[in-house]
Amino acid sequence: MESYVKWLIYGAGGIVVAGMALLVAFQEKLVYVPVLPGLSKSYAITPARLRLLYEDVWLLSSDGVRLHAWFIKVFPDCRGPTILFFQENAGNIAHRLEMVHIMIQKLQCNVFMLSYRGYGASDGYPSQHGITKDAQAALDHLSQRGDIDTSRILIFGRSLGGAVGSMLAKNNPDKVAALILENTFTSVLDLAGVVLPFLKWFIGHSSSKGPKILNFLVRSPWSTIDIIGQVKQPILFLSGLQDEMVPPSHMQLLYAKAAAHNKKCIFVEFPSGMHMDTWLSGGDNYWRTIQQFLEEHVPEKDEKESS
Repeated sequence: MESYVKWLIYGAGGIVVAGMALLVAFQEKLVYVPVLPGLSKSYAITPARLRLLYEDVWLLSSDGVRLHAWFIKVFPDCRGPTILFFQENAGNIAHRLEMVHIMIQKLQCNVFMLSYRGYGASDGYPSQHGITKDAQAALDHLSQRGDIDTSRILIFGRSLGGAVGSMLAKNNPDKVAALILENTFTSVLDLAGVVLPFLKWFIGHSSSKGPKILNFLVRSPWSTIDIIGQVKQPILFLSGLQDEMVPPSHMQLLYAKAAAHNKKCIFVEFPSGMHMDTWLSGGDNYWRTIQQFLEEHVPEKDEKESS
């Protein structure tokens, strides 16, 4: 019996050590994937390929990292909404151009696409601390432009981008008019147990089961569940119910947390939506949902009001 208990303790210890080793060695590769397998870090296409009117923008984050972005306009003097777009983790902004092209046409808006540090043509290496600075640099740039209506800047974030956008919206209530989240996770802590199921007993949010003794090892927790309740702006939650990467329950939990403090929250489900294609599978209903949200919460100014 004593021998059995000893081996049980050794086995449990081995699992913990293995979990720690996996977290230390692979966590950044799980959270940040700047280069898709078999592809290069460079952009496969640019907005010019899609005949979009765009500007290459180069920024410096507050810690001196050089960042690249595309600012795309539907037409030269567009004063419509400007969407600050934060992508999911895999690949770079060129892989989102098909979706953004349709977004610009459907919503008649400007779109600012930021390459996080380490992604695309941006310098540096991704981290939560660094990407938070990158997002702030992008918003500061937009807020200082004279060719857009700076009162109509909103954030759109998908997956990792939703975590980035939530943090930015919380920190800038006077610069961000609204927030749109699509298929975003509650936290990387909770997502770790989805990617590697045995880890759910050792890592996760405080509300989940288990001792969570490995939480301290996570360098980029992106705990959106702890941020979303502090966002004061209107929030639209877009949830694909067939999401194969982030369980739809994460979006439901985020909405519940936000709606408890913010009456301007809207939750919309898309039954056939997967992690990357909700915008496509949602069809006209997807774009109509966003358009109605913009009309209500980021409306066009009356000419007398703007004069």
